[in-house]
Formats: sequence, C-alpha cells, structure tokens
Amino acid sequence: MSAPPVASARYRDIFGVPEFRVLFALQTLQAGGESIRIIALAVLTFKETGSSFASAVVFGAGMLPYVVGGAFLLSLADRVPGRRLLTAFHLLRFAVIAVFALDAVPLPVTILLLVVVGLFAPVGSAAVQGRLPALLPGDQYVLGRSLFTMTAAGSQVAGQGVGGLLLSVLTPSGTLWLAAGTAGLAALIAHLGLPDTVMKRRGASGTLRETWRMNRVLLGGRTTRGLLLAVWLPIAMSVGAEGVLVPYATGLGHAGSAGLILAAAAIGMGLGNFVVGRLVPSGLRPRLTLPLALLTGAPLLLFAFGPGVVAACLLMMATTCGLSYELTVQRRLADAVPEEIQGQTMGLANTGLMTGQALGIAAAGALAEFVAPGRVIAICGASAIAVSLALYRHLR
Repeated sequence: MSAPPVASARYRDIFGVPEFRVLFALQTLQAGGESIRIIALAVLTFKETGSSFASAVVFGAGMLPYVVGGAFLLSLADRVPGRRLLTAFHLLRFAVIAVFALDAVPLPVTILLLVVVGLFAPVGSAAVQGRLPALLPGDQYVLGRSLFTMTAAGSQVAGQGVGGLLLSVLTPSGTLWLAAGTAGLAALIAHLGLPDTVMKRRGASGTLRETWRMNRVLLGGRTTRGLLLAVWLPIAMSVGAEGVLVPYATGLGHAGSAGLILAAAAIGMGLGNFVVGRLVPSGLRPRLTLPLALLTGAPLLLFAFGPGVVAACLLMMATTCGLSYELTVQRRLADAVPEEIQGQTMGLANTGLMTGQALGIAAAGALAEFVAPGRVIAICGASAIAVSLALYRHLR
C-alpha cells in the first residue's frame, strides 16, 4: 500500500503507511539488537580468551563480509518477496545469536557464523531500503529516509548503552539471549506484518551472476555511476577523519574527550537529517545538495590549527550536519532506475557507503603514522571538498 502524494510530507503521513511502520520497526529492532549483541559478544570473547585482539576481531567480523554480500547476493532483494526474505534473515540472526548465548562454540566457529550473517546483511538492508521509494512517493521518501538514518543512529547508541547496563546486571550469555529475542521478534513482525508481494524482477541466471551483472550495469551507466559516487566519496573522505580523533584528543591531553567529539558528530548527523528532511522545503532541498556536500569537508580544515575540545565538538557537529546532502542524492538514484531493481540499487549504494567509510578511516589512520592528527583531519576535509567539486554535476 502506497501513501498518497502530498505537497509537504509530515511524519504522520509516512507512519500512515502500514508497510512503512513494519519496516521501521524491523530497522529499529535490528539496529538496537545488533548493538547489544556486538558489545555482549565482545565481552564474552574477552572473558573466555583473555585476548584483546580476539575481542576486536569478533567486534568487527560481521562488517568484513558486507562488501562480498553486496557484490554477489544483492539481486535476492529484488527476486525474493520481502516478507519471505526478511523473515528468513531475522531467523538466521536469531539462530546465530542463540548459539552464541549457549557459550559453547570455539572462536573460529564464532567468527564463521558472524561472516555468514554478514554476507546476508546487505541483502536484508537492500530489501528494506528498496521498498521505500515505492511506499513513499516524492518528498515522503526523503522524510522517511532521514527518519531511518536518525533512528538507526539513535538505536545504535541506545543499544550500546543498554548493552553496557545489561552486562552490569546479567551475564554476557544472558545479555545475548535478550539480543536473540529482538531478532526473533523481528522475524515474527516481518512474517505477520509484511505483504506477500509478487516480485517484478525475473532472471534465468543464478543469484551470483545476476547480482554481478546488474552491479556492472549500474556502475557502467553514466547517471547511476555518478550518483553512486556522489553518495560514496564525500562521506568516505569526511568520515575518515573520525579514525584519528582518539590520537587528536590524546594530543590535547584529554584522550577521553574523543568520545565527546564522536557524540557531537552523532548529534550533528541527526540534526542535519531532521532539518533537511523535515524543515527544508522540497523545492529548496536540491539547491542545497552541493553546499551541504561541501560542508562535510569545510569545517575539518580548521583542525589544522589544533582547536580545543569544545571547538572540535562544534566543528565536527557542523561537518556531520552536511552528511544530509545524501538524502537528495538517494532520492535521485531511486528515480533513475526501474522499480524492479531498486532493492539492488539501494543495496549497492549502502554497500559502497559502508566500504568507503571503512577504507577512509583506515587510510586516515595510516597517514596519521607520519602526519600530525590535526593535519590528517584537515586533509580529510580538503579531500571531501575536492571530490564534491569534482562531482558537482551530480550534486548541484
């Protein structure tokens, strides 16, 4: 069921769409549950092995195969009905987290199970994101997308806080059982709440070949390639700065203040998405896309002068407000492709976004071995400005 077009979208409009409410609930449960799972499993692993390295590997293992799943499995998002796919995905998450909660598997098996879930994570995300353009026409899509971004960030922060609180009163295994419960609830909601739609996309080739074929088509098309790069590159350059905030804060004599700066970044991202998605008129929003993309880099230039903690928080908040430029680009990307491949298109955008951020953070960290952290952050800002200007045709 699609919501009727409206001149100025409101939250009541998008929440008036039953399927959107279900997808929103699934997104919230997954973000919060995964945050609890990550911290509880990392604590359990450290407790069992005494190894910081093993704990860190478990912490990030689910992210590593994301790009592989995005490269070879994304076509499933457009070929398998969302009800069936999302129910199966959350059941898989439930089963894996329940196995972890039993505290009876060795570390290699734990990592293998995390990799399996990570392979299908981009497919689950694509199945959700790919439905939004059809459910929320016009300006409603931008508002819905911004709400997803804000809620995902808030759920992750809340999930980590709740996870830490639960670990103070429960065992890691008990906390993992609660995380498994969120996955089980998500599977039930997907099964009962989503319609059993008929997929428009057909294909005689297998999933791997079809995914790879369509990814080549999307990256080969001038318009879609430009829009994908516009989603990926400014954010990758800007977010790379976060990888050196700890050494930067340490240089100020307050290593713990890195957490404050990162919190300010999260606040800025949420604020930017709210303002651009809800308050900026739809006619003005496209004209702000390039200035907002430039904002992802401009404040970072001032880190070359070594601002203090308060100034650094304000600069980082301004920087992440600019990340809201993505809302308009994502809308244009969805409009640029047929409905039957929107799931894979949005999945490819998210896969590249996640991969680009990881590479940007890694590159900034490597550069900080030779260059002062403040200058590295400024370089990240200059890079974000440079790629935004290079992509101005797709951002203006």
